[in-house]
Amino acid sequence: MTRLGDSEDVLDQVHAWRQAGESVALATVVGTWGSSPRPVGSQMAITASGRVTGSVSGGCVESAVMAAAMVTLSESRPQLLDYGVSTERAWEVGLACGGQLQVFVEEVE
Repeated sequence: MTRLGDSEDVLDQVHAWRQAGESVALATVVGTWGSSPRPVGSQMAITASGRVTGSVSGGCVESAVMAAAMVTLSESRPQLLDYGVSTERAWEVGLACGGQLQVFVEEVE
């Protein structure tokens, strides 16, 4: 997947991709509990061709969100994703901080 620089404005990039005919999913952090690497409102956009801009977390969580975005695009169905960790799974899923994260993924039309 191609990832653009973090300084890119996510919504401007979404607009540009849509203008170019790309299918785009937008992932938005809608809830956090405990320690979280990104605050509520953080966004990441993913195209059907695999381009990505922005960030909702980092590590394995972002990979999982990208995979969910592809499902959203192929099925035209929004998703509400929950990522939480127990102590024994903290490093495995990428939220080593021990927090919880809720991400809404939708297709941009």
